Amino acid sequence: MAARRLRSLLFAPASRPEVLAKLPRSGPDGVVLDLEDAVPPAAKPDARTHAATVGAALAAEHPDLSVTVRVNALPTTFFADDLAALTPGLAAVVVPKLESAAQVAEVRAALARRGLGGLPILAGIETVPGVVRAEEVLAAPGVIAGYFGAEDYVLDLGGIRTDASTETLYARSRVAIAARMAGVPVLDQVVTSLSDETLFAADAAMGRSLGYRGKLCIHPAQVAWANAAFSPSEAELDRARRLLEAYDAAVAEGRASISFEGQMVDEPLARQARAVLAAG
Repeated sequence: MAARRLRSLLFAPASRPEVLAKLPRSGPDGVVLDLEDAVPPAAKPDARTHAATVGAALAAEHPDLSVTVRVNALPTTFFADDLAALTPGLAAVVVPKLESAAQVAEVRAALARRGLGGLPILAGIETVPGVVRAEEVLAAPGVIAGYFGAEDYVLDLGGIRTDASTETLYARSRVAIAARMAGVPVLDQVVTSLSDETLFAADAAMGRSLGYRGKLCIHPAQVAWANAAFSPSEAELDRARRLLEAYDAAVAEGRASISFEGQMVDEPLARQARAVLAAG
């Protein structure tokens, strides 16, 4: 999973196998069969069975799709039983509300006892302690990616969730910086409005500008929006190619900077252009 692009990660309740089987249709880079908040306590036993069977089938039928299962948080009474839903073919186990490297170690030990010691962890950072200790969580052995969960974070903080998301800007930025320090990709917060493409696009653009690599999606329609938001546009690719052509020519002549379309370009901006082309 670490080597795969993950612009969109689509969630669905594991209690609904008929929905799980349809998840690849919208073209996400990854899917999450969710055992956590989307599944009421009484439905969790059946949901674990569905996650195991459908998850294994999806992983076998769609080798380019990152298939994951989200378990309940480590301190809950559901966590231990949720491990029965994990199969060797999964790309990762998604663990919510992680707050320390010690908790990550506990998760890895629990996985090892199940014979799944090599299963990677996608770490959820969605509480105040998790944000404060985001770097140690994301740098912990076994963690290959992370996500920022705005809804639970704001609830834990005692704040108020808004469309502008100013209340999450600090935490969102801190998690992105922690991911950069840990050397792992990180996925951006959900947009709970299911049909507002304009709101989603604006939120995703902000996330991309902060350093996020992709977006959590809670409806199939959001997948295409996320994929577009976290992929360079044709205009971006074209500009990057032309910029590098001009810059490389200047370097060959012994110059370290150029003026390109009214902008001063030196090596840092050239590296940005190379990153755009690599992402395309």
